[in-house]
Amino acid sequence: MDTFAGKVALVTGGSAGLGEATAMKFAREGAKVVVAARRAEQSAGVVQRIIALGGEAHFVPADVSRAADVERMVGEAVQKFGRLDCAVNNAGIAGPRFTPLAEVTEAQWDELMGVNLKGVWLCMKHEIRAMLASGSGTIVNVASIYGCKPSDVGHAPYATSKFGVVGLTKSAAADYGQMSIRINAVAPGFTVSEMVNPDRPGAAERYKALVARHSGMNRLGKAEETANAIVWLCSESASYVNGAVLAVDGGSATRLY
Repeated sequence: MDTFAGKVALVTGGSAGLGEATAMKFAREGAKVVVAARRAEQSAGVVQRIIALGGEAHFVPADVSRAADVERMVGEAVQKFGRLDCAVNNAGIAGPRFTPLAEVTEAQWDELMGVNLKGVWLCMKHEIRAMLASGSGTIVNVASIYGCKPSDVGHAPYATSKFGVVGLTKSAAADYGQMSIRINAVAPGFTVSEMVNPDRPGAAERYKALVARHSGMNRLGKAEETANAIVWLCSESASYVNGAVLAVDGGSATRLY
């Protein structure tokens, strides 16, 4: 398919999981893809898989919590392919888990907010400027179901960052909607990735309990399922969707048994 023929898409955190699936989906739809991440070897593998499909791709090493990295990332994307049409701000970390709020350290808090929230702001700051220069664009920020409801016990910093991503998305959408830039978010539920790995020792039972509480379909999601939603939000099929937060979570669980 050539839905994005002639378009350039940037995906942060594109070396694995949801970012990789999104980069591959864009490539299959005809986009030129810029993969941005900290891990060079894994990112190079994604680029090679895109090239093997007959597509065009380029890797830019970037830590989205660093302003200089983000400015260089967007500048290199434009320099390489001439423009920026779509951006997916997916890079994120889990932060401390099973840690009551008062036991979270300042360093842990700052690291998580630097990537998950400041990083999204920095990316949008430079992506929007590039899109204004070419006249239009679409951005999708990756939030979480925990940006729409409280997290499980011991995961408050992550939930706080994702609530922030939702607020940032909606506010930026209002700022730039009249300038032909649409900004939306996806809120994935528990989706198989490096962060959510049911094959880790003891993890299967934990995720079984979590999806029973959080997914009406009572299963983990696949990265490709969220990637499909992201790419749709960037397409002309979603041309009047702006400031939305699309849950990709199998539906809320309301089972009583």
